[in-house]
Amino acid sequence: MLIDRAQVFSFAGILFCLLLAATSGFALTGCQSRPNGAAIRFGLASAPVTLDPRYSTDAISSRINRLLYRQLIDFDTASQPVPALADWQKLSPTHFRFVLREEQRVFHDGTRLTAHDVKATFDSVLNGNNVSPHQATLNMVEQIIVIDEDTVDFYLNAPDPLFPGYLEVGILPAVKIKSGHPFNTQPVGSGAFRFLDWPDRDRLRLQRISDQQVFEFLYVKEENTRALKLMRGEIDMLQNDIDAELVRFLGERPNLTVMKGAGSNFSYLGFNLKDPLTGRLAVRQAIAYAIDRQAIVTHLFSGRARLANAILTPDHWAGHPDLPGYDYAPDKARQLLTQNGFSKAAPLRITYKTSNSPFRIRLATIIQNQLAAVGIEVSIQTYDWGTFYGDIKAGRFQMFSLAWVGINLPDIFRQVFHSQSIPPNGANRGHYGNPRLDALLMTARDEQDIMRQAYLYREIQEILFQELPYVPLWYEDHVYVARKNVQGYRIHRDGNYDGLVDVYLTDSPHQQDETAQ
Repeated sequence: MLIDRAQVFSFAGILFCLLLAATSGFALTGCQSRPNGAAIRFGLASAPVTLDPRYSTDAISSRINRLLYRQLIDFDTASQPVPALADWQKLSPTHFRFVLREEQRVFHDGTRLTAHDVKATFDSVLNGNNVSPHQATLNMVEQIIVIDEDTVDFYLNAPDPLFPGYLEVGILPAVKIKSGHPFNTQPVGSGAFRFLDWPDRDRLRLQRISDQQVFEFLYVKEENTRALKLMRGEIDMLQNDIDAELVRFLGERPNLTVMKGAGSNFSYLGFNLKDPLTGRLAVRQAIAYAIDRQAIVTHLFSGRARLANAILTPDHWAGHPDLPGYDYAPDKARQLLTQNGFSKAAPLRITYKTSNSPFRIRLATIIQNQLAAVGIEVSIQTYDWGTFYGDIKAGRFQMFSLAWVGINLPDIFRQVFHSQSIPPNGANRGHYGNPRLDALLMTARDEQDIMRQAYLYREIQEILFQELPYVPLWYEDHVYVARKNVQGYRIHRDGNYDGLVDVYLTDSPHQQDETAQ
């Protein structure tokens, strides 16, 4: 059962109209044209946590760090690794050689990027004293040897054909790593953008190297306020974290442009498997059957999402296009609960943690109501992003909702579900354990034939489907809204901000929005 659509959006719509009316008296100032060279302003729903790529795990930090730092490799549209800073050769199953390309090898402090910087970056990630969250992904690296200024060799303790794809960490200057430079607040990379300043949590300024264009990333927590600032010209562009009804409203404004694109970011419900309630398979299955995912996609997302049955999209080379989903079956959910001793007199009660984003709260409320319809009482707990994410990483939850973003390699399954990947050694935050799955994960990692490897990962996904450490929800589409004079942006499938490399402002001034007069 889904809450009536009018009920879901009534509060957001009324609040937006009130804010719009309250601010209409001074909207003219923000809509006037700006001088040449003005900063392009990008609205964020959450602030970046760190500008050090060795420690970033949240989506905003990772996307901004891609602008500041260059990586050895990147991925093509088929999620296969391709050269970025370096080309590579596989000299043996455990020996990879990377040769740096000549272009764009200058750090923002003017020093040249060399193989020594590559070694220093990955040595620091692998240093156990640093507690980098990327250490577990790279724990197969046994030794890194610099051959010359342009060449660096990686030796592994076991064969891993996927290895080049793990080297996504942005490269930092070795000298500054050694001196303990605070990259988290004063980044020095070699990317398309350089750091200018971060005067407060709500405002980060970068400069595009190619033309000195300044970009401001402005954290505005409330989505209605972000929308108003966009309409008034105080923000130039937004991506995602916008209510479907609000997107529809903004799309009708003559001075705004809306673009949409298919996404690969995987949304899910996660569970604490050490908990006496959510650790029970029947409870997780009842929750899966009680959620009407299609109704949520249709009404809450206005169709801007695809149902998911696994972390990887079905068209990924290691995806599982034939994996069945947990269809909406409330009677089956009730039957499972009854068989496991739950009733109206003794209902299943669980807590559900989420961020305090208004959209995420609405989503949690809908799920709460759908679970209530089968007899599951859910208490929603909302927190600011930092507190919420800290609780999830520390395992302080029964049930939570999150999304994996930018997933390219099937090794995500080892990072998330291997029994030895419990934090801080990985992201198995729910403490899932299955010896058979562990063995399959290691066999798949070592398999040299890509067709056989894909088959093993499909078998892994079938086990996860049966045991439900996650309830898969959907892959959300990306939505971009901008002022009409912002041109050149392209939406990327994983939601990164690489499109900012080509963005520019036209000479035409901001148009006055008739609704904000």
